[in-house]
Amino acid sequence: MKKAIQKGWRPIVVLILLLIVWEISSRMLQIPDWLLPAPTLIFTEGLQGWSSYSPHLFSTIRLTVTGFIIGSAFGLMVATALHLMPRIREAVYPLLIVSQNIPIIVLAPLLVIWFGFGVLPKLIIIVLVCFFPIAVATMDGFRQTKEEFIHYMKMAGATKRQIFWKVEWPYALPSIFSGLKISATYSVMGAVISEWLGANKGIGVYMTLASSSFRTDRVFVAIFLIVVLSMLFFLLINQWERWVLRYQRKGDEKNG
Repeated sequence: MKKAIQKGWRPIVVLILLLIVWEISSRMLQIPDWLLPAPTLIFTEGLQGWSSYSPHLFSTIRLTVTGFIIGSAFGLMVATALHLMPRIREAVYPLLIVSQNIPIIVLAPLLVIWFGFGVLPKLIIIVLVCFFPIAVATMDGFRQTKEEFIHYMKMAGATKRQIFWKVEWPYALPSIFSGLKISATYSVMGAVISEWLGANKGIGVYMTLASSSFRTDRVFVAIFLIVVLSMLFFLLINQWERWVLRYQRKGDEKNG
C-alpha cells in the first residue's frame, strides 16, 4: 500500500513541476496571454468563470451519459447476438473492423444533413464512438472462455442458455468492463465533437466561442473540463467493475 501511494505521488510531483516551469517561463518571456496564458490565469478563469461555463458543462454531461448508455447497450446486444450466431459473425465482424477506418469527423456533416441540428445526430456520433470498443471487447471475452469449462457444462447436461449465463458471460466480464472504460473516455470526446456541429450549449460550443474570441485561457479551461470528465467516467466504471467482480466472487464462494 505504501509503495502504491509513493508511486501515485510521482506523476503529481512531475505535473506540479511542469506547471511551475510553465508559469515562470510565461512571465519571464512575457508571452501574450492570448497566445499562452500562465497557469494562474487559467486557474483564476476556471474559478471566476463558473457561471459562464457551468450550463455548457451540464449539457455535455447529459449528452455524454445518454450516448454512452445507448452505445454500451447497443454494443453489448450486437456482441451477444454475433457470439450466439457464428455464421453471421463471420460475415459482419470484418465489416465492423472496416467501419472503424472511417473517421467520425467525416461522418458528422452527413449526419447533420440527414438528421438536422437537433440532439439525434449528436447522440448517433457518441453511440458510434462507444459501440466498437464495447462490441469488440465483449466478443473477445466470449471467445476467451476456457473450452474445458464449456465441455464440463455440456457433460452436466446444461443448455446453451445456461452455458452462456453461467460460464461465458461471467468469464467475459473483465473484457466487457475494459471496453466500457475505453468507451467512457471516448464518449466525452464524441460529445465535444458532436457539439462542434452546431449545438447551442456544451463544452464544444464554449471552446469554439472562446477560440474565436482569442480567450485562450477559456480554451484551456475547456480542455481541463474534458480531461476531468473523462477521468471521472473512467473511475466510475472502474469502481463499478470492482464492485461487480467482488460480488461475483462472493457468489462463487457461496455456490462452491
